[in-house]
Amino acid sequence: MSAADNKIHILAGWRQLVLWPLALLIRAWGRTLRFEIPDEDRRNFEATGEPAAFILWHNRLFLVPECYRRYRHGRPLYALISASDDGAWLTAFFSLIGVRAVRGSSSRRGREAATSLLEVIRAGHDTGVTPDGPRGPCYEFKPGALIVARRARAPLLLFGAEFTAAWRLGSWDRFYLPRPFSRVRLRCERVAADAAADSHAEAATIAARMREINPDR
Repeated sequence: MSAADNKIHILAGWRQLVLWPLALLIRAWGRTLRFEIPDEDRRNFEATGEPAAFILWHNRLFLVPECYRRYRHGRPLYALISASDDGAWLTAFFSLIGVRAVRGSSSRRGREAATSLLEVIRAGHDTGVTPDGPRGPCYEFKPGALIVARRARAPLLLFGAEFTAAWRLGSWDRFYLPRPFSRVRLRCERVAADAAADSHAEAATIAARMREINPDR
C-alpha cells in the first residue's frame, strides 16, 4: 500500500465551520421525530452495562445521534468512517452531533481500523458499523463487520427502523431522511457475542434478520 493510499484525510479550517448550521439543523430535526419501540427492544437499547457493537444499514445513519441521545444516555459511540476525503467531511460532521470516528475501511487502512475499533470496545465504549458501507451494494452484509465484535466478545445490537414518512436520496443506498414530526418504528435486537463467530452461515443469519427489521416502503 502506498503512502497516498494510507493517508487519512482531515477537514480543517473554514470547511468545519460551514457544517455547524447543518449540525444544528440535524439535532433539532431529530428531536421532532416520534419513535415507537417495543419494550424488549428498548431494554436492549438502554442496557449500558457493557460495550456493544451497533450494527445498522448505511441508509439509516440519520437516526443514530438522536437514538443514542434518547436510549444510550450519552454513552460514547465510535463509528467506522472511510479515510477518504469524503470520510473527512463525514467525520467532521459526526463530531458536531456527538459521534466519534475511527478512520478506515475494508479497502483502506482496514487492519489499523480494526485494531482501533477493538481498543475502543475494550476501553468500554460502543462501536458502530454499517456492514454495507461505505459504498455498498445496499443491504449487502460484509462478514468483516463481525470480526471486531467477535474478538472483543462484545454483543451485537442489530438496529432496525421503518419510516412512516421519509424522503429518499438518489445515493447508492437510497439514504432515508425522515420527515420532521413523523413516526419511526425502531427495533433493537441483541445478539450474544458467541453468535458473532467468523462463519458465513452465522453472518448470513444476522444479515437476514437485519433485512427483516429494516423493511423498505
